[in-house]
Amino acid sequence: MSVETIVYEQKNGKVKIAGLSGGRLSELEFFDENGVAEGNIYLGRITKKIELANGKTGYFVNIGDSRDAFINAEEYGLEDLVAAEGQTIVVQVAQEQRAEKGARLVRSLQLPGHSLVYCPYKLTVEASSRIEDRQKAEEYKNLAMENTTGQEGWIIRTAGVNTPAEKFVAEMAVLRKNFEDILDMSEKVSAPSLLKGKTNPLFDYIARHRNSLRKIIVNARTIQEEITRRFGDDLLIGIVPGPFDDFGLEEAIGEALQKEIRLKSGGRIFIEETKACVAIDVDSGEDRGSGNLGRLNAEAAYEIARQIKLRNLSGKIIIDFAGLPEIRYLNSTIEILEQELRNDYVKNTVFGLSRAGCVEIVRMRRRPSLRDLLTTECTCCQGTGRVEK
Repeated sequence: MSVETIVYEQKNGKVKIAGLSGGRLSELEFFDENGVAEGNIYLGRITKKIELANGKTGYFVNIGDSRDAFINAEEYGLEDLVAAEGQTIVVQVAQEQRAEKGARLVRSLQLPGHSLVYCPYKLTVEASSRIEDRQKAEEYKNLAMENTTGQEGWIIRTAGVNTPAEKFVAEMAVLRKNFEDILDMSEKVSAPSLLKGKTNPLFDYIARHRNSLRKIIVNARTIQEEITRRFGDDLLIGIVPGPFDDFGLEEAIGEALQKEIRLKSGGRIFIEETKACVAIDVDSGEDRGSGNLGRLNAEAAYEIARQIKLRNLSGKIIIDFAGLPEIRYLNSTIEILEQELRNDYVKNTVFGLSRAGCVEIVRMRRRPSLRDLLTTECTCCQGTGRVEK
């Protein structure tokens, strides 16, 4: 599902971004410019060493968040972390705090730019799998390798292959300098300290949906000018004082927090987020389709893919479609899920039908779900939401 309209609203350091497809809310992101966000780089201080299963080790790290963050001593491509309590360490947020869990950290920093991602602790040059022109991807991989200095790695972004070679190489130098500045700053400040904050995600949204995007609605002229400077003047940009209210998005967000979604056919989808997984059930309900479960499940598959992205559901997702749980009945439904999630910017894998008859998906957890961002567990019922008989 392609995003045609982006609605952006910024107030007092709080940013809301919505993506609309066919007039419906399909993507949503909240960003606190002063909060601990995925991608932020910190000088943290180790507060506790803990022993994990199978003889592995981890550490709690103070980065200035309300909960200590966690880092695993073992990280692919790096020597195991051996540290003592009180030691400082440069880390990046890989997964934001959610519910009762603190943020998850990594030492293998990544600095994203417009065309590339700089990976100072990697030794490989890779290209995004979303680049359709593989020949061009190879050309730019070679260009990056030719201009690599010392031990460093790069990931070529989708927009990278459309960047002139001289600008591409110039950006490599800028990202390399940014990393050097981060290391310099880490020696001058006290932990915990923010070394580099995540940039406004609006520009990533625009770059990601550039081909399908028709218009952008913002609430500040400065943002309008910045968009024009970065992307040119061919985008239709409108300024509205309260765009989320004008587009009825606050009401749509409220609907996205409900457990039940009604389908046009009369069928229903129930979404239950638990600590272990996300359980989704498809029910025929008042389906007016004369018992055509294939059509009902197809409609549900489109809506489930939309809800996964809209609610930012992640981890293990288990779907129980209506009817008999056999691959011959659900094959086309699974294909719809795969197709709709193929362009999801969050890495996901559709595993197909399990032996228990459910469709299983695993989606990378990077940020809290919409429910965790906007609600908190009831202290009276511990989140059961049920009334005693």
